[in-house]
Amino acid sequence: MIISLNNQTVEIEAQEVLSTLVFQQIGEKQNGVAVAVNGQVVPKTSWTETTVNENDDILIIKATQGG
Repeated sequence: MIISLNNQTVEIEAQEVLSTLVFQQIGEKQNGVAVAVNGQVVPKTSWTETTVNENDDILIIKATQGG
């Protein structure tokens, strides 16, 4: 299945949930991570229930420290 992930075309397994995709991209430490699917922010509590669909536009943002 083809999706857009952070403005890049990516092929993933069918019927993947959002939490799996985030884990693959970020790893275990997911504090300070925000995810939007098709322009809508998805609360972290919904990641395990949100199925990724063909042609979804997913944006994963991780906050970083610095100054």
